[in-house]
Amino acid sequence: MEQRELRLKEFAVELFKINAIKFGEYKTKVGLMTPVYCDLRVLVSYPKIMGILSDLIIDTLHTIESQEVICGVPYTALPIATIVSFKTNLPMVMRRKEAKDYGTKKLIEGIFQEGDKCLIIEDVVTSGSSILETTKDLIKEGMKVTDAIVLLNREQGGEKFLTQHGIKMHALLTMTSLMKYLKDAGCVTEESCKKVGDYLKNSQVTTNSVVTKRSKRLEMTFEDRFPYAKNEVAKRLFKIIIEKKTNLVLAADLTDATDILNLAESVGPHICSLKLHVDIVEHFNDNFTSTLSQIAKKHNFLLFEDRKFADIGKTVEYQYTRGVYKIASWASLVTAHSLTGHGVLDALLLARGSNELGVFLLAECSAKGSLIDEKYTNATITMGKNYSDLIAGYVCQQKLFVDEPGYLQLTPGVQLGVSGDDLGQQYNSPSSVILEGGADVAVVGRGITKAGNPENAAKEYKDLLWAAYLQRVKQ
Repeated sequence: MEQRELRLKEFAVELFKINAIKFGEYKTKVGLMTPVYCDLRVLVSYPKIMGILSDLIIDTLHTIESQEVICGVPYTALPIATIVSFKTNLPMVMRRKEAKDYGTKKLIEGIFQEGDKCLIIEDVVTSGSSILETTKDLIKEGMKVTDAIVLLNREQGGEKFLTQHGIKMHALLTMTSLMKYLKDAGCVTEESCKKVGDYLKNSQVTTNSVVTKRSKRLEMTFEDRFPYAKNEVAKRLFKIIIEKKTNLVLAADLTDATDILNLAESVGPHICSLKLHVDIVEHFNDNFTSTLSQIAKKHNFLLFEDRKFADIGKTVEYQYTRGVYKIASWASLVTAHSLTGHGVLDALLLARGSNELGVFLLAECSAKGSLIDEKYTNATITMGKNYSDLIAGYVCQQKLFVDEPGYLQLTPGVQLGVSGDDLGQQYNSPSSVILEGGADVAVVGRGITKAGNPENAAKEYKDLLWAAYLQRVKQ
């Protein structure tokens, strides 16, 4: 066995020993189930192995045409690229996943010149989409990308896809060689190798569809989008939507606590979330939210307080956690304005503590004569991208953030046969709000709360909204 191959075998065994190679049933980033999963994020806790890895990458780097800078694909490959940069004295640039809404607002950080050739470093490649996304951002800044060094090629179509886009992939290990090295070292059985081999033959990624879908939120199913959600409450909402086959949010804008509880009990099976304006509830007490939480748990929907936080950070913190309503103790979802800046989101991020919280940022509204303009809407979307683990989505009326499948579009103002009221509320039909407006979840209020039979009305809206969604994704 040649010296390099021996080093790769020893490296593969070290990965196995630190549990970076796992066997079982796991879901990959692109949504495929796999019997073997490579969790290389643990590498940062093993400096010696990181050193071995960087040396292997540097050996490969010497076989590639000269490069001016390197860039690690965020996030796992960033520390790897940093060590390689240090050892080779090759400058490094860093790609952000979202541009900042303050300071320089850069997406690519670091010093580089237009026309510089940038080598990409990545940990694992399945479809190649992450490398392509990084490449596009580097090219936008004037750099050139022709090569990428990866730790592991899963051999599921990524290499071919990258080649089609002018990027040559240099892999230290393939899934085949990894399994061979582990079998030779007695770490896995022949049966495991066969299972992985059969999986590779039958689970090739259609990379064109993967990349296309990631840029088309409106054409993706909720199942396909779920892996891209970063906010924990958004993930829960995706699961509820998928399990119950409903994208209906009920606006329970009633003033009597008992009426709200009775309404929640009757329509609970048909909704994914119940939205309140808790400050209009008369005779409010803790027993009301406690009972409502029990109903939500029974019927599997989320409680949503439409507070529209829009004050200085400290006030927002108190509004969310204290006072009569103690919103943090029962609401999984809230709304917020971007009007007063990112301090609102900083406050909610800090105040949520161990609670799960998802925020819908108000980018547009359904009120006639609203002063929200396009500039404000775009700035709101940009702000939200810098708080991806807090933001569940955006409240808006039209197709926005179409390249961000992990966020949900919530659209209010849905009612059958009515165009508006005398106080400026404008309504859309269930089908138009999904198909034309781009909504993922739609808010219905008076169409249900004022109906003779709210349960039947909720089921009707649920069915209409779901049918429109299925038509949109052509299921």
